[in-house]
Amino acid sequence: MKVRVDREACIGAGQCALVAGSIFDQDDEGLVILLNETPGESSHAAARKAATLCPAKAIVIEE
Repeated sequence: MKVRVDREACIGAGQCALVAGSIFDQDDEGLVILLNETPGESSHAAARKAATLCPAKAIVIEE
């Protein structure tokens, strides 16, 4: 799995950091920061959930 984010699309909702804090964080403006673009298998479900919850669809998961 590879995770990509589109910081320009991000609206700072923060759902990603809440459900997958080992993969995502937020900067001082609330925009997504990708901490781990290739998370381990134990984090795949959380990454997928974060992508699903993102209201701006700023997270892309490549399987």
